[in-house]
Amino acid sequence: MHATVLILAAGMGSRYGGLKQVDPVGPDGETLMDYAVFDALRAGFDRIVFVIRRDFAEVFKRQVAARYASRIAVDYAYQDVNDLPAGFSPPPGRDKPWGTAHAVRAARAVVREPFAVINADDFYDRDAYAQLAGFFSTPAPTGGKARFAMVGYTLRATLSTHGTVSRGVCRVGADGMLADVTEMTQLAAAGAGVENRPANGPVARLSGDEAVSMNFWGFTPRLFDILEDQFPAWLQQHGGSAKDEWYIPFVVADLIRRELADVQVLRTDGVWQGLTYRAEHSAVAARLLQFAEAGHYPRPLWG
Repeated sequence: MHATVLILAAGMGSRYGGLKQVDPVGPDGETLMDYAVFDALRAGFDRIVFVIRRDFAEVFKRQVAARYASRIAVDYAYQDVNDLPAGFSPPPGRDKPWGTAHAVRAARAVVREPFAVINADDFYDRDAYAQLAGFFSTPAPTGGKARFAMVGYTLRATLSTHGTVSRGVCRVGADGMLADVTEMTQLAAAGAGVENRPANGPVARLSGDEAVSMNFWGFTPRLFDILEDQFPAWLQQHGGSAKDEWYIPFVVADLIRRELADVQVLRTDGVWQGLTYRAEHSAVAARLLQFAEAGHYPRPLWG
């Protein structure tokens, strides 16, 4: 299998308060990206591409990526707010990039093989990588719809005790295919279930058993042509905003709605851990230490 893991590492993590992409969290100083690369390697992926910003490229390469160079092929793509289709430019006051779909688009000249997309600041567990590697190893039908995949986690297992979270809540068909994704940005536990409590709009009540997207996707390079087709239309509506972001679930939902892609949902019971808030650091560190002590990961990870 020749497949890449595209790691989205360009965000500053405003709620967390710093560059959590290079923050040690493992028992021997590992970052969450260390675990991502380790799990990707043992699942059979053979290349890593980091999407980063040029303004912290040198510290990122020196502190994080240098340790992988002898183990796996490494490359970079750069997300830039000015990287727009011809005829478009950022509005006054816009200094942040345009979201996760824009970050994936930044790799269009670098990635030519099937690829996973993950966040740099999430721990996805080894089963997720193994499932997606299996998906890529299955021959895809030629022609017709695009064939993509999404790793689905259980909503209640991805909440935070330190504040609300954003999740792509999924509706999955009987055939295991993704039917649609609804982005909910104010999710929190509520009794035995979960509620989304937007500032403007009705409260949505959920069971907590729903599949959610944690931004672990499986794509082919066909996606880049789709992004080029969709981005101008999105910018026509949102390009004047200083804050609006173009998310991967928006792109995927549109493809499903127009019957241009089938997206297989790969449900996992693997543990997801994230660093949305700085207060979560100690809990994530404790869980990773438990995994190491149970033999799931060596100590040190790159020994």
